Amino acid sequence: MTALLSDTKPILIAGPTASGKSSLAINIAQHVNGAIINADALQVYEGWSILSARPPQEDLDQCPHYMYGHVAMDHAYSAGEWLRDVQEQINACLKRGERPIIVGGTGLYFSALTQGLAHIPEVPETIRAEANQMVLDHGRNVFSGILEKDDPETYARIDTQNPARTQRAWEVLKATGISLSEWQDQTDAPFLPEGNMHLFSLTSDTDWLNERIDRRFDIMLDLGALEECQTALSAGWWDENQPSCKAIGAKELISYLQGNMGLTEAVEAAKLQSRRYAKRQRTWFRGRMKSWKKLHLSDSSFDLQQIL
Repeated sequence: MTALLSDTKPILIAGPTASGKSSLAINIAQHVNGAIINADALQVYEGWSILSARPPQEDLDQCPHYMYGHVAMDHAYSAGEWLRDVQEQINACLKRGERPIIVGGTGLYFSALTQGLAHIPEVPETIRAEANQMVLDHGRNVFSGILEKDDPETYARIDTQNPARTQRAWEVLKATGISLSEWQDQTDAPFLPEGNMHLFSLTSDTDWLNERIDRRFDIMLDLGALEECQTALSAGWWDENQPSCKAIGAKELISYLQGNMGLTEAVEAAKLQSRRYAKRQRTWFRGRMKSWKKLHLSDSSFDLQQIL
């Protein structure tokens, strides 16, 4: 613990879904006068409290938490906007004498913060609409094959198993005539260079994590995940093409609510998607966070002395 207590550097904690990031962050925050800042792309949205596994009130009461549930559901919140917001929040924390602890599972956010972010022009709505229609006509994996042929450099860099990433890469190429990889090569200096922080990446046995993922989804159902999805339908903002509607499990539960799938089938499909999402996260962290200190977890508790 001495190493973390001896300076005031920000602390970054990355890890796949259900790995216990929030619990670790709270434990650390209570020892270093820390404030937790969200780095999860779904927990920023106001409508997903349960399905995004946003910290519950009892966790919020233990230490300051920022940038949770502050974005409207109909807003396509970008990594650039998050980077701007997190810079402001880090500076505000430091002025208040709070130690920033940035916690989440969105690798792109951490990459933007520690390695810089390219200033890519906004994609016109006409091109986004064209991309969405392509998904309806040909399926969510349509862009992977196109990129492999037309933009092999970007194809080699991004997570091609993530439809949102491949669609984004196609949209950028279509809108600007310049590949996403070329834009990424023109990045600004990072706000927080890696040497100015404490960097932790949580790892675990796959079976252990998958069991936690399944168990947590059952808890989400008990807490009202179905009701949360019904609210999304009733309020009229459900649109699976919106970034806010990518919450893992939402599509499956809403299919059940719409009568297109049985509840047991929907739950099992949602758990499967959650496990696949965690696999994609682990792949990103292994490939992009090689210099981060790995913390291997074997159970749901943390030995703070051993970790820090």
